[in-house]
Amino acid sequence: MNKIYSMLGLATKAGKVASGEFATDKSVKCGKAWLVIVSEDASDNTKKMFSNMCEFYGVPRYFYGTKEELGHAIGKAMRSSLAITDENFAKSLIKHLEQSVKREGEEE
Repeated sequence: MNKIYSMLGLATKAGKVASGEFATDKSVKCGKAWLVIVSEDASDNTKKMFSNMCEFYGVPRYFYGTKEELGHAIGKAMRSSLAITDENFAKSLIKHLEQSVKREGEEE
């Protein structure tokens, strides 16, 4: 099991994950999200919406995994988006995400 998915599982058990488009959207807009993960197979519309929203609210956003993998990692049905609502989980997930995928369209 990959580190990112197991951390998502832990964060879920700790109640620090908002999943699904509506909950993710809400936690970003309420300032609760520390990190947003959007599945790589999400629709272009969803990707664009979360990219714009996260940029506007200053929340790090990554494209990672498939809807099925993200859903499975948090013990739910398919999920195209997740928000991590805990700073420490987010920091440590970002570290792992940085190693596995470079953020799209961003120059370091």
